[in-house]
Amino acid sequence: MTDPLLAHATEYGRMYARSTTEQFSVPSITTVIGQQPHGLDGWFGYMGASSLAKDPLLADSLGSPAKIRQAVNRASKAAELYRDEAAKRGDRVHNYCEQVALRALGRPHAMKETREALAANGEEAFALRFDEWWELYDVEPIAPEITVWNKSVGYAGTLDLVARINGRICVIDYKTKGTTRDGTVKPLDDKVVMQLVAGMKAEESLVDAVAGEWEPWKYGEAPLLLAVAIGETEVRPVRANPDVLKHHWWKFCALRRVWELSADTLAAGSALLPVAPPVSTQVRSA
Repeated sequence: MTDPLLAHATEYGRMYARSTTEQFSVPSITTVIGQQPHGLDGWFGYMGASSLAKDPLLADSLGSPAKIRQAVNRASKAAELYRDEAAKRGDRVHNYCEQVALRALGRPHAMKETREALAANGEEAFALRFDEWWELYDVEPIAPEITVWNKSVGYAGTLDLVARINGRICVIDYKTKGTTRDGTVKPLDDKVVMQLVAGMKAEESLVDAVAGEWEPWKYGEAPLLLAVAIGETEVRPVRANPDVLKHHWWKFCALRRVWELSADTLAAGSALLPVAPPVSTQVRSA
């Protein structure tokens, strides 16, 4: 996907500015949601153990403490490597999806290049399934990769797509997912609802990043919120339940407050300070 011009990587997470000449001032939607704890200890342990068991150099390492340490070190990085590769794959798939929308809008696009990038990594099936879904649902794109802002709560983000499907305005978020053993796309996490409702609750959308020009958000009046899981075997769209949106919105606002408190704590300085021995002890030692 196109890297938003106004987004910046900071020590407080990804943040947004109002223009290319201004300082970043609010966290991104994903940074806010990232304040929610993730129970991934078991997954990290499994990835490490699985990597170690599959290490082709393990047999030759037995009897050599140094080589065993090297094998363990490689295994300890397995989860991070998997995460990084998954992120790159997600970017390639998102890039392709964006180009499909741009082409449909008659705007400059890089369909050929992004399709070739997927094929080069053995991922063209994602594009094939996405094309099938796009045609089956007769998607009419309105605004791909649109940056939005909420001043009242204090956050910004870039939405994958605003489109019209079957006459309904839809705010859409793409998620690239793996495939289960039965050949279906893996299910989405409920936290995607927070991401969608935060997009819906935007107050402004970007017109010109360089000039810092914004306009009132046009698509916040009861749009259909769709999370679209894109896999190699299928694309499965799911709808955010309207009955639970307020709860996910309140949770998002609470996490925004957690982010602010965490940022204030980080900016306050060192939490722990060294303690010197009492002066009298130093005198006796002399």
